[in-house]
Amino acid sequence: MVSILKGRDLITLADYTREELLFILDTARALKERYYMGEKVIPLLKGRVLAMIFEKPSTRTRVSFEVAMQQLGGHAMYLGWRELQLTRGETIADTARVLSRYVDGIMARVYEHEKLVELAKYSDKPVINGLSDLLHPVQALSDIYTIMEKKGDPRKLKIVFVGDGGDNVVHSLLLGLAVLGANLTISSPKGYDPHPWVMKKFNEISARTGAQLDIERDPYKAVSNADVVYTDVWVSMGQETEREKRIRDLEPYRVTVELMKNAKDNAIFMHCLPAHRGEEVVDEVIDGKWSVVWEQAENRLHVQKAVLALLIP
Repeated sequence: MVSILKGRDLITLADYTREELLFILDTARALKERYYMGEKVIPLLKGRVLAMIFEKPSTRTRVSFEVAMQQLGGHAMYLGWRELQLTRGETIADTARVLSRYVDGIMARVYEHEKLVELAKYSDKPVINGLSDLLHPVQALSDIYTIMEKKGDPRKLKIVFVGDGGDNVVHSLLLGLAVLGANLTISSPKGYDPHPWVMKKFNEISARTGAQLDIERDPYKAVSNADVVYTDVWVSMGQETEREKRIRDLEPYRVTVELMKNAKDNAIFMHCLPAHRGEEVVDEVIDGKWSVVWEQAENRLHVQKAVLALLIP
């Protein structure tokens, strides 16, 4: 596949233009259509190898990337952080240099975002952010794809995220929508707003694209007339010591049937999973008429295939 993106890293969606993001999303659409027409394997990456480094547990990211590589004719290699020499003092830089001699691309899921930045700095092959404490760009790409698939042009929609506004998923969703020139409303309590680095990037991007961010503390006001309502867990990996405080602070932001009734009649509900049912969302919503959560999860596979096919040389 001829692609101007070959060899590029995907650390943050802020590094991409509107045209480039739309190219990825359109490629995902084409690959999904071909999949459902019976082309289970499209050997665009025959003979290529993806190294997958995991410092954090994973279900959707690991499985979607591994299956994506298989369906593109390549191979994915799982590398647990504790199984690498990183735990015995080898530097990230040296690990990146070595892996670059063996594989065609690296996907990493880490705790600290700076580990990804360093990995990309010293790798000669594309590095893909499979999640960090700051960002989750491949999730946000899949989310935007799902929104477009279900509701159309995001620039014409009211998209609302309810819960922790400092969440890595909403960070990437905000940046991706900003690049596309779409708006986002975040409903969160004080102290749970987006990270300053993310806001700096958002302000730079929105100055070009006209995207807007609205912060509305009242979740019922926030979701009024919403086309899309999105939430995520209140306690992410690495935040377990803050669990009691976070649940207490975020309890008013639980997505309930009553909250969803404030949105448009044809609104959709989204969640990146895993869900802590009864905390950030109730069963009646995630399993109910609004939910597109399972299609959203499936789309991780198709978007991952697009990312890999376009970036890996």
